[in-house]
Amino acid sequence: MSPRRITFPLVAAALAAAALPTAASAKGGFADGVAAAEVTQGSAVLWTRATRPGKLKLEVSRDKKLRRGVKRFSLNARRASDLTVQREVEKLKAGKRYYYRFRQGGGRSEIGTFKTAPKPKQKATVEFAWTGDADPVKAPGSDKLNFAPFGVYSRMAAEGNDFNVNLGDTIYSDTDSEFEFTDPLALSVDAKRAKYRTMLSERSLRRIRAAAGMYNHWDDHEFLNDFARSQTDYPTASGTQPGQPKRIQKVDGEKLYRDGAKAFREYMPVTYSKKDGIYRTMRWGKNLEVFFLDQRSFRDAGADDGGVCDNPPGSGIRDLAPMAPQRIRNTFSLLVPSLASPPPPACVARIRDPQRTYLGSRQYAAFTKAIKRSDATFKVVMNELPIQTFYADPYDRWEGYEAERNKLLAYLKANVKNVIFLTADVHANLINDARLKTLEDGGPVDSGIMDITAGPAGTDTFADDLNDETGNPQAADLANAAFFRKPPPDGPGIQCSQLRTDSYGQVKVTSKKLTVKLIDENGKPVKDPDGKTCGPYTIKKK
Repeated sequence: MSPRRITFPLVAAALAAAALPTAASAKGGFADGVAAAEVTQGSAVLWTRATRPGKLKLEVSRDKKLRRGVKRFSLNARRASDLTVQREVEKLKAGKRYYYRFRQGGGRSEIGTFKTAPKPKQKATVEFAWTGDADPVKAPGSDKLNFAPFGVYSRMAAEGNDFNVNLGDTIYSDTDSEFEFTDPLALSVDAKRAKYRTMLSERSLRRIRAAAGMYNHWDDHEFLNDFARSQTDYPTASGTQPGQPKRIQKVDGEKLYRDGAKAFREYMPVTYSKKDGIYRTMRWGKNLEVFFLDQRSFRDAGADDGGVCDNPPGSGIRDLAPMAPQRIRNTFSLLVPSLASPPPPACVARIRDPQRTYLGSRQYAAFTKAIKRSDATFKVVMNELPIQTFYADPYDRWEGYEAERNKLLAYLKANVKNVIFLTADVHANLINDARLKTLEDGGPVDSGIMDITAGPAGTDTFADDLNDETGNPQAADLANAAFFRKPPPDGPGIQCSQLRTDSYGQVKVTSKKLTVKLIDENGKPVKDPDGKTCGPYTIKKK
């Protein structure tokens, strides 16, 4: 995909956000900006990357000029953490705005800001946004980022939200662009650190990190595509030349996990433990509790691991839609000839295997217990990968772990009110009920729980990926019109199915309703291919 052009609406957004803190205001270093993360009603983790090793100071105040009531903290930047520093600041007041900056020698950072969460009993209106999937890859021989200027981040910063969510694929260890053949895989801590530094060379991302609290979350590309710790073989095009078959990259999954987690935690502050990964919950007043699911740390290997889902067998090409009814597969066999043959039975059996896990038993138990007992009016589940069904290439998503998916949805339907999944990962806007059944025998069965997928922030879109996967430049448009948007029994009937637009989701939560708007990088509502605006989508309190 070629670099994004700066359109007039995007320029207008940049001008509107000029009052926000920017790296241009920093004096004497701190080129990577500042960030506030893991904000609660009484604390926040504040981050920067120092100019050089040694001592530095953090200043925090409710005074935006940092002249009155300043709390000061001493930190030490070390090469062992790539000069990144972070400090959890506690004993803050709930529902208040704070300002902060760092100093080292005669240099000082820009001033960042964040707002603490309201107390759990306070009926406060809360606004936030989320997106994911940004590939900070440089064109060969250039310092220009391929997907710049990442207008989604500028738009999100200009919303003036209480907080924002960067929902995974914050870097691409295996780039998702036309440079995948030349951009080296990031398989070590140092290589991943370099990716994060490249990411932070983009001004729009530095701006959004300074403009509000940010909850950071990983997905697969912080490690490798479709990552699971138990997997050792990863098909990749990186290092090959155009036209060559993808190579199998052999890795130590546990080492890759440790390295990926270390680099992520250095640059994207997050609550982490070995037993819980980055699963956590955040309470924002009476109206909202946010649940962050870790869908990497504890999952079993994908159903396609080891070539089980190859079609034809031994081809190294996994079946595109193993769980789709054969009548649907036959319809698309002219586009993808392998669909004319039934999927490998062992592949279907592995997808349905009730012993396979997505969240891990500990996280599943903790999440279901926590969301059931939550007395927040609305429960938002930040979901790395979609839980709705759309059949195409399901291996990495909830669909590839069918038994646990259906178990969780049945539990939520029976026990929890006012819950919604907000998702990224697939580089598309896809909105639908997270059904218990869609095209299977007996007809569709709704869960009554909506899954809203937004993004990407700046990488190839789902249309690009699907066209590349099939080798057909019309595949995505055909699949969208003839399948994704068709209601059952001919398709999943996705309410909004826009496969070609960079976007974010903007959320407003009150005591009576939760509303989601999908907005593109130019500040316009996302629209279906037929021109119909997607949303707004509203959940009313039950």
